[in-house]
Amino acid sequence: MTQNAAAIATLDEPRLVTDTGVAARVAHLVEPVLAQLGYRLVRVRLLQQNGQTLQIMAERPDGTMTIDDCEAASQALSPELDVADLIANEYRLEISSPGVDRPLVRLSDFLRAVGHEAKIELTHPLASGRKRFRGVIRGVQGEGQDALLALERTDARSDEEKAVLLPLADLDDGRLALTEALIRESLRAGKLQQAEEKQEAAEAERPRRGPGRFRGPAQQKQKPLAPAGVQTQFKKAGGKPKPAGRSRGE
Repeated sequence: MTQNAAAIATLDEPRLVTDTGVAARVAHLVEPVLAQLGYRLVRVRLLQQNGQTLQIMAERPDGTMTIDDCEAASQALSPELDVADLIANEYRLEISSPGVDRPLVRLSDFLRAVGHEAKIELTHPLASGRKRFRGVIRGVQGEGQDALLALERTDARSDEEKAVLLPLADLDDGRLALTEALIRESLRAGKLQQAEEKQEAAEAERPRRGPGRFRGPAQQKQKPLAPAGVQTQFKKAGGKPKPAGRSRGE
């Protein structure tokens, strides 16, 4: 049975993936803070690139995340992380949106991705011995942890089955593949959003006789989506943030 993504995409919709180590402790801390702001956690990564970077990926239930949203999340999470002191050495905090080739971590993510190509890795191999797959998502059968992902493989050899059912309970990693079709859809969505913003701006500039008794508050102009993290800063043990751009030991 195929479900509607919008119907199940809620703040409390559980993730299918399981974090470990420091990422699990950070996720446990930040998830309720994000939920209070109307966001939900997508992924936590501690990257060892140019020092340590703690990357926290978040979004609204509808899959959007604006620059202002990233800034609000950063301001709320930074003091909580300082107090908890979960990371021993200095690190850079980065809040980001999922991006075009987004991770797939919830059932609603897979439902929205029907028709697009994805890369899937399972924690345990199937009977065929394979646990890494690439293919077009054709649908989702079942609900929650019992759901099965219907995938039409694009990496299948001539002697392998193209159509497979993958148990999402064994999901280790999932991500949309950056294809031309995905980029075109993203661009169309961006153009539609820009058209809506221009229409809202034009309506706001129209002369009015007065506020009127039943006129609601003016709608806030939608900010562009943030493709990458914003408000990054170095942080170190003890909860004292260090300005970005300075290296350890200065």
